[in-house]
Amino acid sequence: MKIKFSKYHGTGNDFILIDNIKEIFPNTNNELIKNLCDRRIGIGGDGLILLNEHYNMDFEMLYFNSDGYEGSMCGNGGRCAAMFANETGIISKNTIFKAFDGRHEATIENELVNLSMNPVTSVEYKAGLYILDTGSPHAVVFAQNNEDVNVIEEGKKIRHNKDLSKDGVNVDFVEIVDDQNINVRTYERGVENETLSCGTGVIASALATFKMLELENYSHMMKVQTKGGELSVSFTMSVDLAIASGKIRFPERYFDLLG
Repeated sequence: MKIKFSKYHGTGNDFILIDNIKEIFPNTNNELIKNLCDRRIGIGGDGLILLNEHYNMDFEMLYFNSDGYEGSMCGNGGRCAAMFANETGIISKNTIFKAFDGRHEATIENELVNLSMNPVTSVEYKAGLYILDTGSPHAVVFAQNNEDVNVIEEGKKIRHNKDLSKDGVNVDFVEIVDDQNINVRTYERGVENETLSCGTGVIASALATFKMLELENYSHMMKVQTKGGELSVSFTMSVDLAIASGKIRFPERYFDLLG
């Protein structure tokens, strides 16, 4: 069996994408997905994304981590899925699609993808960490100099902490430049490594920074520097600083590998 695929990346966070509207891919085969994501014996990627048919939205995004198992919401993956859907003719410039955490909207303008994320219901401070769920669970750590942090070693210590989440967490290390600029590095669960960028992690880091600095401007935008490039996050906090809705706006950079 031959299956056509494309390879996209969002600021270095890379994915295998497959148009699965006709349900041609055996997505229950976790070992196959793991092997496809392997950078030595497979195509290579931080994850694999299937675009499935949905009864009342443009498509359903089904995301698998590189360990072969279905993951939670992936911000960079959602942006890449929107661009892939546009280039394969599934959508035009606007889309509404279903992901792990529900409904999302995205718009494509020039080479930018603006992805709406779902509200965050709480930002908890626990054991020196900011804990929040932006479609995927994250623990945010603030660091003086991110370049000196051993993200893999330190991330592993926090990632499997059952007191934070029964399924473990992603871990974001944040260096604050000022109240509108931060530097972020992320250890991703399911990938079990540092990735060049993490969309849900970028949002978690921006919201945690807002809380930590006790900022009073409830509508805010932050520039976020990751190893893979710069992203922008805009959000509006509620009066009690508990609920936030965010959007990610990224420079769109991608490449295709057809097989």
